[in-house]
Amino acid sequence: MSTPTIEAGPTPAPSSQVQWADAARQAHFEHWLHALAANHRLHLPSLRVASADASFRRYFRINTDHGTLIVVDAPPAHENCAAFVQVAELMLAAGLHVPQVLDWQREHGFMLLTDLGQHTLMQQLDAQQPQQHLGDFARALDALIDWQSASQPQVLPAYDNALLMRELQLFPDWYVAQHRGLVLTDAERQTLDQTFATIVARNLSVPQVYVHRDFMPRNLMVSGDPQERRLGVLDFQDAVHGPITYDIASLMRDAFISWDEAFVLDVTVRYWERARQKGLLGTGELSTDFGLFWREVEWMGLQRHLKVAGIFARLGLRDHKPKYLADTPRFVTYIRAACSRYRELFPLLRLIDRIEGQSTASGYAFGRV
Repeated sequence: MSTPTIEAGPTPAPSSQVQWADAARQAHFEHWLHALAANHRLHLPSLRVASADASFRRYFRINTDHGTLIVVDAPPAHENCAAFVQVAELMLAAGLHVPQVLDWQREHGFMLLTDLGQHTLMQQLDAQQPQQHLGDFARALDALIDWQSASQPQVLPAYDNALLMRELQLFPDWYVAQHRGLVLTDAERQTLDQTFATIVARNLSVPQVYVHRDFMPRNLMVSGDPQERRLGVLDFQDAVHGPITYDIASLMRDAFISWDEAFVLDVTVRYWERARQKGLLGTGELSTDFGLFWREVEWMGLQRHLKVAGIFARLGLRDHKPKYLADTPRFVTYIRAACSRYRELFPLLRLIDRIEGQSTASGYAFGRV
C-alpha cells in the first residue's frame, strides 16, 4: 500500500473525531498544524483522539510519512507547557526515554511531540502474577535512578512545606466535605492539622531530589522486545525538587492497581540498594537501614494517598469525571494500612474510621487487602 502524501491547496479538515467547544481556538489550532504539515510530512486528515487525562490537556495522534506523532492541546490558562518543555529537556539530558518537543506554539498551548507508542505498562500488568513483571519494574527503577541522579537544587520548584500542605488540604476540602458531605468538629480539625504537620515534617527529613510526581505504570510506555525495551516516561510536567521517597511510593502504591506487600517490599528494596550505591541516600542511617527507609516511604505514601483521594473526589464532583471516584476505596485502604502501623497516626486512623463509617479493630494486618 502506498503512503499518502501531503497535497497542496486548501487546508484539509482534521478528523471529525476532534471536537472543539471554542471555534476561535479550533481555527488557531488548524492554522498552526497546517503550517507544520510540509516540514513534518503530516497527513492532516488522519488526526484523531489519542487520549485525555485528568487535566485539561488533550492528546491527538497524527500519521506522517514515517510513522506517527503526538499533537497536544493544552490551554495556557489551565496548563503549563513551559514546565513540560523544561522537564522534557532535563529528562532527555538524564538519559530517559521521553517525548521530544518538535514544535511548541507558546501563545495557544499547542505542541507537536514524538510518539512513544500506544501501550502503557499498566495495560500489561496482572496483580495476581507480580513476579512476571520484575523486568519492567527493574527498567522503571533504572529510569527513576537516572532521573534522581541528575538532580540539581533550584532548577525545579521546591516540593516544600507549603506545597505539601496545600496538597494535603485537598483531603478535608474535597474528599471529606464534598464527597462524604461531613463537617469536622474542632477537635477533628485539630487532629488533621497536627497529623498533617507531622507527616510533612517526616517527608522533608529525607534527601531531596528531582521528583516526577506521578511516576506510575499508567505514565510508563512500553514498546519493543520485552528483554531489551526501554520504558518511555510521560506526564512529567508537574516535576519538582523534593523527597526522594515520593516516586518509589508512587510507583509501588499505585492509584489503579494494588500489589501484595511482598512484591512491594521486593521492588522497594531493589530501589533502595540502587539508590544507596549511587549515593542518593546520603551517609546517614537511611543508607544503611532499609527498615528506616521503608518507614519513610510509608509516610510519604500517606501524604500522596490523602492528596489523591482529594484530587479524585474533585475530579468526580467538579470536573465531572466520575470514573476516578471508583478508585478512592483503594486509597482509603492504603491510608488505613499506614495509619495502623504507627502510634502517631492512630488519631488519624480513628478519624478515617469515622469518615468511612467503619469501626477500628483491635489489631491490624500488616499487608494491604
